[in-house]
Amino acid sequence: MSHLDKDLENPAEIPSEELTETPLESEEARAETIPEKIPESSEAEAEAAQPEEENVEHPLKTKIKELVINKRKFLIAGTIILVTFLLVYFGMARYYTQHFYFRTEINGINVSGKTFEEAKMIMAAKVKEYTLNIKERDGKNEQIKAADVGLENIPYEEIKKIFDSQKGFKWVGSFFAGEESHNKTIALKYDEKLLDEMIDQLSCLQPVNIVEPANPTFKYADSTYVIIDGAPGKKVDQEILKSVAADAISKMEAAVDLEARDCYFKPQYDAQSPEIIATNDTLKKYVATKIIYSSGDREKTLDGFRINHWLTVDENLNINVNEEMVWDFINELAQTFNTTGKTRSFVTSPGEKIEVSGGDYGMALDKEQENHYLMSVIPKGENVTKEPLFNQNTFPQGDKDGGNVLEKNPGDLGHNDIGNTYVEISLEKQHIWFYKDGSLIVDGDIVSGNESKNHATRTGVYRLKYKSRNVVLKGPDYAVPVDYWMPFDGGIGIHDATWRSRFGSSIYKTNGSHGCVNTPHHVSKEIFRHIEPGTPVVTY
Repeated sequence: MSHLDKDLENPAEIPSEELTETPLESEEARAETIPEKIPESSEAEAEAAQPEEENVEHPLKTKIKELVINKRKFLIAGTIILVTFLLVYFGMARYYTQHFYFRTEINGINVSGKTFEEAKMIMAAKVKEYTLNIKERDGKNEQIKAADVGLENIPYEEIKKIFDSQKGFKWVGSFFAGEESHNKTIALKYDEKLLDEMIDQLSCLQPVNIVEPANPTFKYADSTYVIIDGAPGKKVDQEILKSVAADAISKMEAAVDLEARDCYFKPQYDAQSPEIIATNDTLKKYVATKIIYSSGDREKTLDGFRINHWLTVDENLNINVNEEMVWDFINELAQTFNTTGKTRSFVTSPGEKIEVSGGDYGMALDKEQENHYLMSVIPKGENVTKEPLFNQNTFPQGDKDGGNVLEKNPGDLGHNDIGNTYVEISLEKQHIWFYKDGSLIVDGDIVSGNESKNHATRTGVYRLKYKSRNVVLKGPDYAVPVDYWMPFDGGIGIHDATWRSRFGSSIYKTNGSHGCVNTPHHVSKEIFRHIEPGTPVVTY
């Protein structure tokens, strides 16, 4: 394109002076600018020679056109959507002025999209056929029907209040409201007396079907205690059940789960209760106790295997020890360790081996003290080796082992506990010997109890109770003074008898004593000088 052509197309770019021309100049100019006729072929070639970019539209113009077109489309679509929304909104608003909101329930009955009249009919029918299902443990179910309790129909005015509370133009918001906005409850009326009667008749409340709940228990196993889970039982709290059922019926709930509504009595504790664990730990401590009783060659053990039978736990988790069973064990201890009255082997001074039984000499368990000890030590869970507690023991023996007595009475003093210091009385030979530390101190003939008058001296092994000087012995028909008095069997003892001139032989059979052992004065004197209370006195 020539410069002239561009100027013609854009006259605004030509200076004003250039546009002013004279007539002559104008004619000349027009003459100069009249082009010569160009051959057609040349025009075609000229057009072909034009650059291709002069035929392409500018990109900015294209973009503007597209934006205009899209804007028109958007406006049209928006208008359509808005009109549609308004039509739907106002249509639904009109609908919900005559119908219940979507998801509306009254006492669990769905009335969504129902008119007031339709809702009334539905509610009336549902109330009439209403049944409360009571779910119990072990999968059992019982029912209470509307007619059983005189359930009244839902008041229509209450339904109307709910219906009138709806605002048709707020129907959109109802779709986003919570459950509480849609679930409506109207409390229905019923006959409380009839309900009480129905509750009383429920099978779960009959005594034959009641199982008491049980707390965990404790079991001794493998030398310790373990916790055994309790049982929930099947005992319903009638007051709670009545309250739950009444509430459910008034709201027309379909079912109540007695388990979920805490209608059952529960055990006071479960296996994880701190009180249960603490009690079990205490029981473990009790049965960890081990006491080994030892005396001489005899031994007896008390441990958890025996102790666990003595223990019980009450409903308040107090651990009780069965004292009767404790006393049984203490009596066994006495049988094991007591030597009083037991048969003993004895070699007499003449050398004869005999068996002597009876009497009160020997070891005797102090049962009261032993009971007190056990009751105090068992809860501590201690391991102890000890000698039993005796309230009477054998006579302490010296260290001297000479003499013929040890040769005649060998053995453990815990078993043959007469030892080597004792008085020996032969009723048959009417003779007495006194040994101290294995040495014979004195012996002599005697006169024992009168057999013809049933005053015979008793056999056995006794303890010398005490010794006393210058005593007057009294009886129903006598009173005699003695210089040396040494009782060993109640009122029977050894004493001098200065009124007798003879001793020994068979005097005792017809002219014996009232049961005492009469000796010559010097024999009683020597015995008295060397004997101590507690010394065994063997009579045979």
